[in-house]
Order: sequence, then structure tokens, then C-alpha cells
Amino acid sequence: MQNPFETEERKTFRDTLANFVATEITPFADAWDEAGEIPWVLHEKIGALGVFGFGIDAAYGGLGFDDCFMRAAYNEELAKCGATGIGAALGGRTISIGPIQDLARPEIKARVLSDIVSGRRGSSLAITEPSGGSDVARMTTTARRDGADYVINGAKTFITGGMRSDYFVVGARTGEGGLKGISLFFLDATTPGFSRTPLSRKMGWWASDQATLYFDNCRVPASHLMGEENRGFLAIMTNFNYERLGMVAGMLGMMKVCFDDAVSWAQQRETFGTKLIRHQVIRHKIADMSARIDMVEAYLNHICQQANDGPMPVAEISKAKFSASKALEFCASEAMQILGGAGYLRGNRVERMYREVKVQAIGGGSEEIMRDLAVRQMGL
Repeated sequence: MQNPFETEERKTFRDTLANFVATEITPFADAWDEAGEIPWVLHEKIGALGVFGFGIDAAYGGLGFDDCFMRAAYNEELAKCGATGIGAALGGRTISIGPIQDLARPEIKARVLSDIVSGRRGSSLAITEPSGGSDVARMTTTARRDGADYVINGAKTFITGGMRSDYFVVGARTGEGGLKGISLFFLDATTPGFSRTPLSRKMGWWASDQATLYFDNCRVPASHLMGEENRGFLAIMTNFNYERLGMVAGMLGMMKVCFDDAVSWAQQRETFGTKLIRHQVIRHKIADMSARIDMVEAYLNHICQQANDGPMPVAEISKAKFSASKALEFCASEAMQILGGAGYLRGNRVERMYREVKVQAIGGGSEEIMRDLAVRQMGL
């Protein structure tokens, strides 16, 4: 549908991304997904397009500006490759680079940011724990001050990019219970006492590396504290909104994949002497899918404009995330139904979209958490 906020610059950026995805990713998406990883050179090729540089100072290789429409375009177009684990494999840095830019000491930024922005190195955000999930207030990983250092102990899990990242932004408890007792630390993967193991046998996102991280008396300099002690999590709340906005855009791309492939199949497939597309029941499914796509896209465009103008529309982003995951669930199911047996075979985009619905409904804040956050943001 038409975006009333479109500009020539945004259109050019989207077209560049779409062409890159079509030529450099989509032809290899199935093979990379089955292999369980993407080649590292893809990080660097994507980095050369500038997509890791939103909100990052030009001095560190960033774009020097931000634009939520461009952020959304990147996530939407990348999802259209048909294997969203590829986007996840690239995405660990996108949710960790902002905190490094905003909170890390100048000497850390000077050492690592340009390499992360360019795609030469990887970074990840380490917040989720085995026992806590979305309940960050129950964080049990600790960071104890010991002279000129902090000593970190604990574990994190479901960390996107965790097996291949060089740098981590780690949340750890430095104060009393609750969000106000959490601090952030910058940690190199080479730190003694740090180890990691892969999460295997996942339902989806095969091309992405998710990991469990372990901190056994990891000693980091006090200068690796990011921002104020005990206020780290509160300092990166906006960061989660960017992540969720990106996930909404990615789900929109997934919905469009389901729609396009279902329509293409219905136009080719014949049943009972006529094209599948001519059957009313199929036409109604297509209409319902299209309506949901339009609603999510219109909502996303409105949110991007609000976010650009400020302040961040937290309630709307939360509502958009759970609304988009429900709309995606519908579109993936209907597309699978239209493709029938062909959709059940591995190697096609709809089969992968169907498997990858649930991670969108859980990751970045579950549907349940998003509903509760939206109501609280509404002042109720």
C-alpha cells in the first residue's frame, strides 16, 4: 500500500536493499538455513549498505542520523529472503550497538564501534536468563565490585549471535532487586571465565546462532561499566522499542512472502478443471491476508512517523508487535493451506515462515508481556 510518508531517499534505500536481498541472499537462503549458518562476508556486505549505522556517530563509521522508516525497510526487505534466521544472524549487533554508542566509555567506542558497524566484528546483547525469560526484574547474574574491577557470575540464554560475537553488552545485578538494581557491562569474548554453548534443534531460525553464555568469575575493569551503576536497564529501554519496531517490520515482510507465494501458487495450480485462484474460498483467504497486511503496514508507518518526531510511542509499538504476530500467524496458516502438500515440504518460503511465526510471538517481548506493557503505558 502507499506510504504517505515516503521520500525519494527512503525509496532509494529500500530499492537498494530489495535488489541486494534478491541477488545476494535469496538464492542462497535455503542452503544457508539447512547449513545452520551464514558466511561472515554477508555481515560485511550488509554493513557496507549502512544498515548498522542508524543513530551511530559518523566518527565511528555510522550514518550520523536515524530514521525509523529506513530501519523498518531494512527489516522488511531482509525478511523477504524467506529465511528469517538470516536476519537474526545479522541482528545481534543491531540491538547491542546502540547501548555501546550511548553508554560505553570513549576508549571502548574508539576500539570496537567501527568494526561492529562495518560488519567486521559481531556484538550481542545479553539480558535474558535461563530462569527469567521476559521477567528481567528477576535477573540473577551478578557483578560484584572488587577493587578496580567488577567480577561477573551467572548465565544468559537465547542470546542472538552469541556463538560468533566478539563483544557483549551484559546485564548484571549490582543492587537490590528490581530493574533499578541492574547495570550494564561491556565484555570481550576473550575474557577469562567466559564460555558459551549453542542452542541446537531449534524449531526455526536455523541460520542464526543462539547461545547460552556462562560467566564464571569474569573479571572486567570498572571502566567497562556502561552508564550509571544500578540504572543500566532503564538506560536502554528505548533500545528495546527499536528492536520491537524492527520485528514488526520483519513480520510485515514475512506476511508479504506468505501472500505472494500463496497467490503465485493459486494462479498456477489447477483443481477440478480450473485455476485455484478462481475458487471463491481461496479468493476469500487472499482477501483476508491482504487486509491484515494493509492494517499492519499502515500502523507501522504511523508508528515510524511518531518515533521520528518523538517521543517514542511505546504503547503503540507494544500493540503493533502482538497484533503483527497474530496477523502473521493467520497469513502463514492460510498460505500453508493454499499451498497444501507442497507447502509442507522443506525448501519453500512458506514452510519456513510457518515454523518461524512463534519466535516472533515470543522473542523481543512475548505477546503477553506486550499486552501488559501497552495497558500500563496507557495509564491503566
